[in-house]
Amino acid sequence: MLACQPEKAETARPEAATADNAVSAPVFTARTLDGETFSTAELEGKAYIVNFFASWCPPCRMEIPDMVELQKQFEARGFTFIGIAVNEQDDRIRSFVEESGINYPVIVDQNDELGSLYRPFDAAYNLRSIPTSFVVGSDGRIVSVLVGMQSHEAFSKAIQQAIGAGK
Repeated sequence: MLACQPEKAETARPEAATADNAVSAPVFTARTLDGETFSTAELEGKAYIVNFFASWCPPCRMEIPDMVELQKQFEARGFTFIGIAVNEQDDRIRSFVEESGINYPVIVDQNDELGSLYRPFDAAYNLRSIPTSFVVGSDGRIVSVLVGMQSHEAFSKAIQQAIGAGK
């Protein structure tokens, strides 16, 4: 996921999950820009979106205000975005996060460790660009994969779908 995606956004959906073919989201633990330890294991039973982005990517920058607003709107329901900054330097992304008012955890993926966890989904759906967002339902399964810049409406719809997943 190195190229910036300027084309029209796409949505890929994993096959319908059953007990035999459930598409579970990768579980990871990492340190946030704030120095806190963050683990997706702590989000069991909650919906979240893992958003791979970069400060130098115009479509990434354009969708962040909507993500900040939606984080405020849905966090009381247990939802969170998780920003995974790729190809970034700590000081540059730290400034960007502050300037953008990002209000959700941001992790710098220095060695592509987190990207490699999602690589099997890249291969399955031919996703190779940022921004790319993995929508995880409250049941821990990947509900959809959003490629390219998303609108407020598209993110809102994905969040609501994720919150209702498995219910």
